[in-house]
Amino acid sequence: MFSIDDYVIYNAMGVYKIVDIRVEENISGDETQYYIMEPAYGNNLTIKTPVDNRKVMMRKILSKDEVMSLIESLPDQETVWIENDRQRSERFKAALKTGDCEKWVKLIKSIYQKKQEKKAAGKKLMKADEEIMKTAEKNLCEEFAVALDISPDQVVSYIMDHVS
Repeated sequence: MFSIDDYVIYNAMGVYKIVDIRVEENISGDETQYYIMEPAYGNNLTIKTPVDNRKVMMRKILSKDEVMSLIESLPDQETVWIENDRQRSERFKAALKTGDCEKWVKLIKSIYQKKQEKKAAGKKLMKADEEIMKTAEKNLCEEFAVALDISPDQVVSYIMDHVS
């Protein structure tokens, strides 16, 4: 169970802060405990979800040490590209939904490399791949920003400073 003021990854929607935990009566008259969460960055969509909700992926964000370890591993991260567009899209979307930062890093690195290859050949990346990469980057930057106590727009330069 999470506590008030914990930061969590909620589905593939980004980083949320738990601002309250309430007990409310549901339709059948039973009492249910809910997390009340607000986004750490961006939109103002407050989310109320049952504490015991098994249908959504929710996990505590990485610690600063875990983020630093992941950043150090970036040069060694393998890339995976699936030529079949439909299979690639399904696999990449599934990786997004896992909430696993290592998978997000692999996803971003794989799509970025393909984007560079296509750019060199005068071609563009498929829109679906571009959208998946944007979502993974947003989630990763938000999580790293909270863990490192910097803003999301500083994350890429922070990574570059620590990788090169």
